[in-house]
Amino acid sequence: MPRTAVPASHLPHSGIREIVDLALGSSSPMIRLEIGEPDFPTPAHIIDAAFEAARKKTSYVQTAGIPVLREAISERLAGDYGLRAPIERVLISHGAVQAVDAVMAAVVAAGDEVLIPDPAWPNYEMQATLLGAVPVRYGLRPEDAFQPDLAEIRALVTPRTRVIVINSPSNPTGAVMPAETVAAIVDFAVSRDILVISDEVYDEMVFDGGHTTAAALAPQHVVSVFSFSKTYAMTGWRVGYALVPSWLADTVVRILELQSSCVSSVTQAAALAAITGPQEIVGEMRDAYRRRRDLAVGILAGAGTEIVRPHGAFYLMLPLPGDIDARSAALELVAHGVSFAPGTAFGRQTPHHLRVSLAAADETIREGLGRFLTWRDARLTLPTGSGVSVRGA
Repeated sequence: MPRTAVPASHLPHSGIREIVDLALGSSSPMIRLEIGEPDFPTPAHIIDAAFEAARKKTSYVQTAGIPVLREAISERLAGDYGLRAPIERVLISHGAVQAVDAVMAAVVAAGDEVLIPDPAWPNYEMQATLLGAVPVRYGLRPEDAFQPDLAEIRALVTPRTRVIVINSPSNPTGAVMPAETVAAIVDFAVSRDILVISDEVYDEMVFDGGHTTAAALAPQHVVSVFSFSKTYAMTGWRVGYALVPSWLADTVVRILELQSSCVSSVTQAAALAAITGPQEIVGEMRDAYRRRRDLAVGILAGAGTEIVRPHGAFYLMLPLPGDIDARSAALELVAHGVSFAPGTAFGRQTPHHLRVSLAAADETIREGLGRFLTWRDARLTLPTGSGVSVRGA
C-alpha cells in the first residue's frame, strides 16, 4: 500500500500560482498585475560581481553564509536601525522563504500553534501545516485599514502557541504597522515567552513614515527576516537573510545545512555587491513604486472605488462590489486579458478583493485597471461615479 504524505498531502495549493500559470499559458497578450516581481532589471554592478565570482571559482561555502556578507548585513542593520548584532546571529538563506521555514522548523512541533495574519502571504500557513502545526489566523480587516487587533491576538494565544508571525510592510495589503503596534505585539510575546517572526522583506519600500524592525525591540524573542529580492530587483537570485536570537542561531544553521548545504557562492557575491555598492537605485525604485501607488489610487478614485491606501510594499487591495467571489473574478479577468491575484489566496478576510501588484510599468497599471473597470461595469452594470473616500490616507 503506498504511503500518504502527511501532513504534506494537506498543503493548500497557491491561489496566486493558479493565476500565474494561466497568465503564462495564455495564447493572447496578458496585462500582468498578479505577481510581486519588480519590473526593474538587476543593477549592472551586481551582475558584474556575480560574473567575476563565477569566473574565479565556485565552491561550497559556509552554511550560515560567507562572513564578509554577514558582516556587511550586520553593518547595514546597525546603520539603518541602530541594531547591533554579531555576525553569528546573521544567517543567509535561499530567499526569505527558506529563513522563515528553517526558523519554524527549529521551534514548532506537531500540534503547536502558529499565529498568522489574515490576509497574508500563503507560505506561512503552508510552512506551519507541513510541520504538523495548527495555523491560527488573526484578522487584518479592511475596515481597520488592514491593521491587527491587539485584543484579538491576545485572545487567540494559548499554551500551545509557539510563534506569532507579523509582516510589515504587508504582502498583500501594503499596510505598514505603526511603531507602537509592533512594540505592543513584541511586548506581549515576550510576556508569554513566544517567538515573533517578523517578515520585513519590504523594509526599504515604505512610502509614508518609517519602518520598525521588530528585532531591535527584543533581540532574544524576535527573528527579523529580510531579502535582496525586492530591494535590489533580485527575485531570481534567491538570497535572503535573517537576524535570529543567539540561542536559536546554531539550530537554524543545522536546519539550513540539511535543507540546502549553503547558498550559492556566486549569488552571495552578487548580494555583497548589492548591499555594499551604490544605494541610489533603491530610492529610485521606491519612488517609482510610490508614483505607481498614487497613479492606481487616482484611477480607482476617479471610478468611484473605495480603497485602503497602501503605505508600503508594492501592492494594493482592490475591493469587488457586492459579494463577487475573488477567485471567480480573477479567473474571469484572465479571459479579459488582465491578471490579478485573488484575495482568497491570502486568507478569509478578503474573499471579495483582488491584489494588484504595482511592480509593473505605469502604462501596464493604467491599462490593467482600465480593463478591470470595463469588466466591472459590463458585468455588474454599475455606474462609474466620480466620488470616493480613501481609508488610511
